[in-house]
Amino acid sequence: MKVNEIKELSAAELEDKLAELKQELFNLRFQHAVNQLDNPMRMKAVKKDIARVKTFIRKQESETL
Repeated sequence: MKVNEIKELSAAELEDKLAELKQELFNLRFQHAVNQLDNPMRMKAVKKDIARVKTFIRKQESETL
């Protein structure tokens, strides 16, 4: 997920995206545990996307205060 895409999302959309990414990470971890993970680098990418989304959520919260 690109930074430009994240900037365009509203606070509610960011929360939804965060929940979606966390669910995807859970599924990837589960696949990894049962040795069915095709692309292990996807886990790293999802973790970075989660961090980006959390950063923008925090940034929006600090701007509204």
